[in-house]
Amino acid sequence: MQELADHVAIISGGLGDIGRACAIELARRGADIAVGGRGDGGRAERLRAAVESAGRRFRFDLVDVAERKAVEQWVRDAEEQLGPVNLVVPNAAIVEMAPLAEMTAETWQRHLDVNLTGALNLAHAAARRLLELKLPGRIVFVGSWAAHAPHPHIPAYCVAKAGLRMLCRCMALEYAPQGILVNEVAPGLVNAGLSRQILEEHPELKREAVARVPIAEMMEAEEVAVHVAHLCDPRNRNMTGSTLLCDGGLSLVTAVRRQGDGK
Repeated sequence: MQELADHVAIISGGLGDIGRACAIELARRGADIAVGGRGDGGRAERLRAAVESAGRRFRFDLVDVAERKAVEQWVRDAEEQLGPVNLVVPNAAIVEMAPLAEMTAETWQRHLDVNLTGALNLAHAAARRLLELKLPGRIVFVGSWAAHAPHPHIPAYCVAKAGLRMLCRCMALEYAPQGILVNEVAPGLVNAGLSRQILEEHPELKREAVARVPIAEMMEAEEVAVHVAHLCDPRNRNMTGSTLLCDGGLSLVTAVRRQGDGK
């Protein structure tokens, strides 16, 4: 069953591990796919092959999500080729390890520009077009458990993701009457992107990281994509403004430790 047949999905950060997994999962469920990113053409062509092998159409654009007008043009171009965009996945994100004492103003601003403003630019551009067309839709932000669990090495990332969570709720409240449901998937430790690179280079850190997760496993990008697809499903008629937390129990460990510390 292709529950997303006749749907068009747009995904930022589409050439990264999670973005690619989302594109393939949504295509497998019947959606045509438009991805944006800043990666190389080779990755885009490999993703095109995967999407088209599922029988779906594919479009790739080089897009800087921090540039509002460029994002608006990307949404218009995707609609012109594929049809109205009604599944929106703001996924593009960066993370740089820098404690507050060492953080530069440039590092702070980059995280806000890409992780928060970039997500707003895509969600806002797509939502405005859905309102103009009087169509329902789904917006699924790719957030993080770091939105509520401060990490000393990535404070700018934590703050940006916390802002993303509130953006999700504000948009959900505003757009619910028009049939646009807005939610967030918040994974924990994912074996993807920079996290995978760092942990592959430092096996001892990987062992420590996995040991902190109650289920004793890291999440894979494909598992994140399944949760994103669930929130895109038209049978999801009631969830909006929600965070689908899938962190393997990390938040539970944090809660227990705080209780034990009397905090």
